[in-house]
Amino acid sequence: MKFSNYFVETRRRPDRSGIEMDWIERTYLFPQKEVVQYDGRIRRWRYFDEIGKYLRVIVLEDGITIHNAFFDRSFK
Repeated sequence: MKFSNYFVETRRRPDRSGIEMDWIERTYLFPQKEVVQYDGRIRRWRYFDEIGKYLRVIVLEDGITIHNAFFDRSFK
């Protein structure tokens, strides 16, 4: 997996530091849902029973570089 500079910087934020890299990797590789945005970026979601939340991972249009990862409270 590759990471954007933005991803590396936001991982330092307290609200993002609790997101395990394993969860990011599983969401990236095995999403339960995927949507391509108008700008070509890809949204991928996966639910994690152990925390009771959905994780959203944003992948750049190259399909390889992870740009963002966060818990998505509004995903249904």
